[in-house]
Amino acid sequence: MHKLLLLAALFPAPAFAQAGSNATVTPYQAVDPMIGTGGEGHTYPGATAPFGMVQLSPDTDASCEIRECYGHAAGYRYDDPTIQGFSHTHFSGAGHSDLGDVLVMPQAGDTVQMDAGDPKQPGSGYRSRFSHDSETAAPGYYAVTLADSGIRAELTAGTRVGVHRYTFPAGKAAHLLIDLRTSLYNYPGKILWSGLHMHADGTLTGFRETRGWAPGRKLYFAMRFSKPLKSHAFVDRDENVKYRGFQGPGRGSDELAEKLGRALEARLDFGKVDGPLEVRVALSGVDEAGAIANLDAEAGSFDQVRAATQTAWQKALGAVEIDAPAPMRTNIYTALYHTLLAPSVWSDADGRYRGPDDQVHQAKDFTFRSTFSLWDTFRAEHPLLTLIQPEKTNSDIVNSLLASQKYSPQGILPVWQFAGRETWTMIGYHAVPVIADAYMKGIRGFDADAALDAMVASATYAPYGGLGDYMRLGYVPIDKEPEAASKTVEYAYDDWTIARMARAMGKDAIADRFEKRAGYWRNSFDTKSGWLRARKSDGDFRTPFDPAAINYGSDYTEGNAWQYSWFVPQDQAGLFRILGGDAKTIAKLDAMFDYDLSGVDYSHAEDIAGLIGQYIHGNEPSHHVAYLYDYAGAPWRTQERLAQIVDSQYKPTPDGLAGNDDLGQMSAWLVFTALGFYPVAPGSNQYVIGRPFVDHAAINLPNGKRFEITVDGLSPANRYIGSVTLNGKPLARTWLTDAEIRSGGELHFTMQATPNKQWGTAKSARPFSMSGTLQR
Repeated sequence: MHKLLLLAALFPAPAFAQAGSNATVTPYQAVDPMIGTGGEGHTYPGATAPFGMVQLSPDTDASCEIRECYGHAAGYRYDDPTIQGFSHTHFSGAGHSDLGDVLVMPQAGDTVQMDAGDPKQPGSGYRSRFSHDSETAAPGYYAVTLADSGIRAELTAGTRVGVHRYTFPAGKAAHLLIDLRTSLYNYPGKILWSGLHMHADGTLTGFRETRGWAPGRKLYFAMRFSKPLKSHAFVDRDENVKYRGFQGPGRGSDELAEKLGRALEARLDFGKVDGPLEVRVALSGVDEAGAIANLDAEAGSFDQVRAATQTAWQKALGAVEIDAPAPMRTNIYTALYHTLLAPSVWSDADGRYRGPDDQVHQAKDFTFRSTFSLWDTFRAEHPLLTLIQPEKTNSDIVNSLLASQKYSPQGILPVWQFAGRETWTMIGYHAVPVIADAYMKGIRGFDADAALDAMVASATYAPYGGLGDYMRLGYVPIDKEPEAASKTVEYAYDDWTIARMARAMGKDAIADRFEKRAGYWRNSFDTKSGWLRARKSDGDFRTPFDPAAINYGSDYTEGNAWQYSWFVPQDQAGLFRILGGDAKTIAKLDAMFDYDLSGVDYSHAEDIAGLIGQYIHGNEPSHHVAYLYDYAGAPWRTQERLAQIVDSQYKPTPDGLAGNDDLGQMSAWLVFTALGFYPVAPGSNQYVIGRPFVDHAAINLPNGKRFEITVDGLSPANRYIGSVTLNGKPLARTWLTDAEIRSGGELHFTMQATPNKQWGTAKSARPFSMSGTLQR
């Protein structure tokens, strides 16, 4: 209670908070980082700053078998009974695991354990049991008591620095174990090389190179301690020989103790200490000198770093003010928090960074960022950042993508990148819509001509994902390339965004070329069956065909025909005409949501979660589908489906995310949807109206304007829109423009218990479609 009162005093509630409203709890206090740490959310609870390079978090099992690592993609899993240690790098909600770098584990007493041990056998290693009752998690802060040793562990982080604070039991010697052998998604031979160096001033530096999801990834660190070292040992477990080097600072020695190898550990001994031990750790992708410079650039004690990061989080979260029932408010603010974790900073304080060519480059006038899960995040995560983050953040993102393209050995934009390295995971060239959407919304601070050139280069790189055949045939042939149906429609959407940006820049020849390609989605659509299907090089559709089949390496990417037959965000009107008009489209949408899954087994497909019939909210290809009723003139059906999704897919508990958060995409969907609108087609400058899930909200825009969402009559019973006004004038259409939001004003909803089947049904009220009339 005292902690809550203190935070409330430090961070006042939103201006519109009413007496007795839960909005008196600040945005910072409303966040629960434990949401998504159970089930298949794959989030971590540890400490990080907004977009921070360091994600300092507990790992409950960093030595899982490969077949079991999917559930431990974030390092921490809520139902695990032990903590193995605290490492400095993690993904938030990824569908693949890696990272978990530089694991630190405190130990107390006369014996120092050098191996993690078996979680089923207490005392068999350095891992420790813990209780969730002893955990505290908040943005930028995490704490837990290690039950086996009695050590209280606290974590906080700045942008490039993580800070540990360990309180040891009185009278017991304090030790730290630094284990460079561990990694998330570990396997023999993953650690290619590593090093440990003890400097004369007591600074510990080191590095390691790994081959994992990102090949040849290099990471460097620098570590300093608030207490003097009594002794230390560097150990290469391949040799099982202890290295006796420099025995601590303050003895007049300038010796640099060093150990190189593939299985290194450092044992650091502090003796009996008075008060907590603080450990400051900085990372760099460049070199150890860069890590030391990053450490110097973010000076401060644990409490100082924590306070600065807490202030940064309050500012970032304050971009959106929300008044809603407490569970919903927690869901939304936690979702907002998760959207602000990536793309993470990757350049050092001096602007140097390691790029996709494994060379060191200098970022000028921008901060280089990495961790781009673009197949997921182009849909809502990046569009949300264009509204709630300063233009500098968004221009940094674009400049980072362009720098990656410049130094890419293939000369193309990132696909799925982290630590500056390309993984080639997922399909499409979805950096393209991120850039186009930012440009269309007026975000500048980057070279638009260079950006367009990079987009075209990515869209015409024939060796990538069947693009050569796509350009030649007008579709990706399944006998030449797996997941061909999905690739065809995703390429076509990306091409449309190139056309949009080129047209806005006056590059009509490029625009004409890519507008034609934007229509290639039709070439894989079987008008006889009404499904998107994979075609062979000879033009025939592949048989046999089952629209409900999900098999990796087949016609579709992490989905089936039910999801991908709707992926034409740039031309839903054109799709609906092929399907036979509004009524048949609505019937097919209903059939998707109402599909009987009895006897259907998708257990072989890892990312298929959160099913409502054949609608799969736990994976991204479905995310826009509930909004498509608006395009068919039945917005009340969108309102019904959104209530169904929100009620079943999000809750304020560790298992409260139906599927992987995927670097903020699942969360961005909820933030937009709760506010009442969603970017179905990034690049169109439109948001499709769904229905609100808040009583009152406001977006504090980077330009200083304020866009408010006010709602009358919202309740579980009143799930339908009765009427909508924009700045006091009736709004008959089912979409908003980006300019209308950025200009500030008020969007007002009146909710009711029965559908309003007149509002938003006219042809002129429907959102943008490429083959229809452009709504402005």
